[in-house]
Amino acid sequence: MTPEQIALVQDSFDKVAPISDVAAGLFYARLFELSPEVRPMFRSDMDEQGRKLMVTLGVVANGLNNLDRIVPVAEELARRHVPLGVQPDHYGPVGQALIDTLEKGLGAEFTAETRAAWTEAYGLLSGVMIAAAYPDEESAT
Repeated sequence: MTPEQIALVQDSFDKVAPISDVAAGLFYARLFELSPEVRPMFRSDMDEQGRKLMVTLGVVANGLNNLDRIVPVAEELARRHVPLGVQPDHYGPVGQALIDTLEKGLGAEFTAETRAAWTEAYGLLSGVMIAAAYPDEESAT
C-alpha cells in the first residue's frame, strides 16, 4: 500500500470511530444479508462482537504503517476462526460488508480513492489471513 492509501484508511477510520456502535450494527446487518449462512457462527453478544470488530479494525488501520507487526496478529486471528466454521469464501462477503458499511457511515466522504484504499487494505490482509488459516487453498478474495 502507498503512504497515501494508508493515510486515507486511517483518516476515514478516525471518522467512523465515533459512531463505532452504529457502524458495527450496519456491518453485521449487511454481512448477514449477504451471507445468511454465517449468522449461526455468532453465538455471543452482538454488542460485544461489534466492539471487538471495531477495536480490530482500529488496530489494523493504525498498524498499516507497520505490517510486520499486524500480519502475525491477523494470521493468528484467522487460525482461531477456522474451528468456528469460517471458510475462505466467507472473506469476500465480509469485505463487501465492510466497504458497504464505510460507504453508508462516511457518505460523501467515502470517495473513490478511499474505497480503493480500503479495498487494497482488506485484500492484503484477507489474503494473508486465508493463506495462514488455509495453507492449501488459493485466495478467495
